[in-house]
Amino acid sequence: MSRTVAVVKYNAGNIRSVLCALDRLGYKGVVTDDEKRLRSASRVIFPGVGEAYSAMEYLRRTHLDEVLTSLTQPFLGICLGLQLMCDHSEERDTSCLSIFPTRIRLFPSVGEKIPHMGWNTVRHTGDYLFRDIEQDQYLYFVHSFYAEASEKSIATCQYADTTFSAAIGHENYRGVQFHPEKSGAAGALILSNFLKGEQF
Repeated sequence: MSRTVAVVKYNAGNIRSVLCALDRLGYKGVVTDDEKRLRSASRVIFPGVGEAYSAMEYLRRTHLDEVLTSLTQPFLGICLGLQLMCDHSEERDTSCLSIFPTRIRLFPSVGEKIPHMGWNTVRHTGDYLFRDIEQDQYLYFVHSFYAEASEKSIATCQYADTTFSAAIGHENYRGVQFHPEKSGAAGALILSNFLKGEQF
């Protein structure tokens, strides 16, 4: 398998830390918005830190929305990437890519600090992303909006009296709300599982 991974370029932050994580695992990340390179890549990563409305405006303007929703190779969204893969976000009332039939909501104000930032435990369903990951593993989160838990959830987490999707899966697409590139050895293993082999 090729050790080159396409990383989607769409004016969102957090690209550098993902590239560094790939490098540590022995893979080369190529940042691109070129349709041909995205379609020919063995794996695609869709990372991001930013704001949903502006990101979707860019994806539509460049027609990347049509490309990303038609890819057939293993595809991983991270943080904002996961949120943009859902149906709709409450962040500026944004229509998203609708890969996952899930809505993105703002955490309620119930005494917890928003954003949800730091380490939290995750329960998973045994999806290939979590191969050899123990239940209640601590992973690193930074987000104010969350994906509702649904039948597509492959991992969940709890914060602010809310159980939300820590990871979602559908066909060749996976999305994680936590940052595997900032989650130590467990995060590196999750990235490695994605890079080495899929089960869908």
